[in-house]
Amino acid sequence: LVNAAGIVGPTSTKIVDYPTTEFDKIYAVNLKGTFLMTKYMLEVMRKTGKGRILLIASIAGKEGNPGMVGYSSTKAGVIGLVKGVAKEFADDGITINGLAPAVIRTPMNENTSAEQLSYMTAKIPMQRLGTVEEVAAVCCYIVSDENSFSTGFIYDISGGRATY
Repeated sequence: LVNAAGIVGPTSTKIVDYPTTEFDKIYAVNLKGTFLMTKYMLEVMRKTGKGRILLIASIAGKEGNPGMVGYSSTKAGVIGLVKGVAKEFADDGITINGLAPAVIRTPMNENTSAEQLSYMTAKIPMQRLGTVEEVAAVCCYIVSDENSFSTGFIYDISGGRATY
């Protein structure tokens, strides 16, 4: 399972101005949807005694992006989900890892304000957005048979923004 579902929601919006209805939508997709997909896939994987789960988090979940409280907090929740659930299933032949990309050039960012994109890009030492192809290559490794001793880890693809 590679769960890459996610929506950004409001950007350049402080928490006091953040619509709770928008937060609820982002939570439903980014965290609750990820929780449910993981829960039900694990039931199937346990029967086979093997599986790979990759949950797409975000650098925003590790570091927080101001003006994006809904996105940042739900992606932080995905990171917590990876770490906790991976320990629950470590001895079942199932690995569960996460990927925390910096901003990637995708349609999801079409409505992100230019100011917000500029802020996020400026934090990337490579000074550019990542590509879908770069993310796909890392995802393929994470869910491969070669990656059998890594679970509960959050991989970065951030152009050097996060080195931890």
